Amino acid sequence: PFGILVALPLSIGGALMGLLVAQKELGLYALIGIVLLMGLVTKNAILLVDFALANHKEGTSQFQAVIQAGVSRLRPILMTSVSTVAGMIPIALEWGASGEVRSPMAIAVIGGFTTSTLLTLVVVPVLFTYVDNLVRWTRKTLFGSKTQDSQDQVELEVEPEHYLSNGTSVAASNGKF
Repeated sequence: PFGILVALPLSIGGALMGLLVAQKELGLYALIGIVLLMGLVTKNAILLVDFALANHKEGTSQFQAVIQAGVSRLRPILMTSVSTVAGMIPIALEWGASGEVRSPMAIAVIGGFTTSTLLTLVVVPVLFTYVDNLVRWTRKTLFGSKTQDSQDQVELEVEPEHYLSNGTSVAASNGKF
């Protein structure tokens, strides 16, 4: 969760920077845009972390899982970002009825989404790696060398031909299981 939540300050910083550059005030509509931004940015971070965790659980190394997550999730993240920013441009340009009132919302979303998309693709995988290493180190320190990861590796190493005719494994029959 920490690796995912780190994307939120990145988006808020971009939203505030966009409002500052456009000389718009942080009002109700800008805050609504920031809330919208937080949901979409969190979704992008979840896409990255979930894909990396799924690959890592399948046996891919941590580094390869993070790289594969970045490569395979790049297109959906960019499609979401580009379509959201493109949809907000007419509102940011104050086109239509009461455009000047809604403009800060669109500017906050555009600024936040632009910075968070670029930084999420770098910062979230890096923090995911650090947090995952910290969890592994803590697990190893507190529970010794017999962690869930090492038990999973032992179970995966048992080949199908090592089962006895009654369905029990050779390791279980020797008392090593």
